[in-house]
Amino acid sequence: MRRPHIRTAAIAVAVATAATGLAGTAFAGPSTGGERSAASTATAATAVVKAAQAAAFAHTAATGVAQGDELHAQDVLLDPEGARHVRFVRTHDGMPVLGGDLVVHLDRRLAYTGVTSAATHAVEPAAAKPELTAAQAAAKAARAAKGEAGDVELVVDARAGSAALAYQVTVTDNGTANTVVVDAVTGKVRSNTPVADEFLSPKLLAAMRRSGQTADPATGAGSTAWSGLLGSRVSGVTHYPATARGTGKTLFVGSVGLTTTATSRGHYQLKDPNRYGTETRDAKGKYTESFGAGTKFTNTTNVWGNGKTSSRASAAADAQYGITKTLDFYKKTFNRKGIANNSKAARGMVHWGNKVANAFWDPTCNCMLYGDGDGQMFKKPLVVLDVTGHELTHGVVEATANLQPTYVDADGNQYGEPGSLNESLADIFGSNVEFYANNTKDTPDYLVGEKLGLDQKFLRRLDHPSLDKLEGTIDYWSADTYYTEVHAGSGVSSHAYYLLAEGSGTKTIGGVKYNSPTYHNASTVKGIGRTKATAIFYRALTRYMVSTTDFHGARAATLKAAKDLYGSTSTEYKTVDKAWAAVNVTAANTPAARH
Repeated sequence: MRRPHIRTAAIAVAVATAATGLAGTAFAGPSTGGERSAASTATAATAVVKAAQAAAFAHTAATGVAQGDELHAQDVLLDPEGARHVRFVRTHDGMPVLGGDLVVHLDRRLAYTGVTSAATHAVEPAAAKPELTAAQAAAKAARAAKGEAGDVELVVDARAGSAALAYQVTVTDNGTANTVVVDAVTGKVRSNTPVADEFLSPKLLAAMRRSGQTADPATGAGSTAWSGLLGSRVSGVTHYPATARGTGKTLFVGSVGLTTTATSRGHYQLKDPNRYGTETRDAKGKYTESFGAGTKFTNTTNVWGNGKTSSRASAAADAQYGITKTLDFYKKTFNRKGIANNSKAARGMVHWGNKVANAFWDPTCNCMLYGDGDGQMFKKPLVVLDVTGHELTHGVVEATANLQPTYVDADGNQYGEPGSLNESLADIFGSNVEFYANNTKDTPDYLVGEKLGLDQKFLRRLDHPSLDKLEGTIDYWSADTYYTEVHAGSGVSSHAYYLLAEGSGTKTIGGVKYNSPTYHNASTVKGIGRTKATAIFYRALTRYMVSTTDFHGARAATLKAAKDLYGSTSTEYKTVDKAWAAVNVTAANTPAARH
């Protein structure tokens, strides 16, 4: 589940740093939308950023940028066909603007070609000064989130079609955190969203409790080929630490190869030096969001786990395998270097908390947190491969479009199309991680959570989402989709993606039977293949989506991406249009009043 993290004004990438390389800056490759490092072309990146800033202020009617605003570059993408895209977050009079993100598009000559903006209105708040003090806002936030208030910051909240002065407050409780936004004039709580990304929603857990259903996935040692990068157990045993290859005896995917670190002769650590130092640690039951508080996994055999829960390292082997396979998928498919495309480690902590029936992407520690299950509904650690691919993709979305839910109810369930689109992208790319890994113990498919041991044999599925009865996932868009919980709403774009990749009707892939319908069975769609469909959705995410993108916005974004990659008269472009129409998302039914 996506638990949104609202960024602050402490922008990691400012325009002034562009000359020495922007963190997360990337350049599109050929037809796949792949990316390469911008380090060697920092001067070009600086020129693009300056041109995009100037264009944003020159086209205020489209961008909503006005006096008092400052734009801070988050990402620069230079496409080989000539387009340039600069993703900005915004401050106003020095205050972070929530919902103020935008992407400015330029041509090869750095002329303005358009903008994708989360807020098209000016973001100057109606009130110039707060009525509440920071201490008063902190107290209100602490009561709302039932925890202890921490950092308090004055911001502009431009997420609801207008702009208001507000305080953003971080509230923590027992290792978890919420971001609470309090109106600085009225004292009203404008939003209260958990920071961490949970895989299982409160609504789903409640439905399972009501039905008495449990999830008890089968485990088994099995065996697969070693999948590391080296040809010997330790490479160049002259200096330590050295790169080594070990074996993970996992809970869910058999025996797998893991690249590890030899810290000295005959001593190993579960840390991958070939993938930016990616590492898994043991939280040992603590509720901590500090990776440094986790205990390192070390041993003298370079064999991790025994394929059973009796070894604490078994879950760690699953986690490390899933994290590295996700990194490899993004690197090999899009040349994305790490979750934030900044060549930094992805990290995981297993055995997190006490009887936690969930797994999280946590932006606070930039790591995966895996619970061991509660022993009742979920009886094993949630370290399944597509769970990891799903959750790490939330990190990718956060680093790019940063899609946010529209509202959250009192139980923590999230609603709104941008949040649903976030969940859908996590399912789409999480499934792609399975296809990339191609592990015989976890056969690639368009199902999500099929290894969890649920009665319906999967959690969600992309071909026919409404077959998920636990969450009540929907197949098609309607005006009521805005009021649908985000996991249930994710079916709209997941279904469109499947139709684009594989087409409508019956099909068997990898032994799994699919039968994808279309809206009122009024059309048929012939798929263009998973590789092209994935390239289109990734390009749309990284170039044409922002924090408020809804399903009609996603349609426009994927059409632009298809046009970039294949041309506006191509079969691929036309199929994107057909796939969205087949889930009832068309230009004609775009809502006049966007939420």
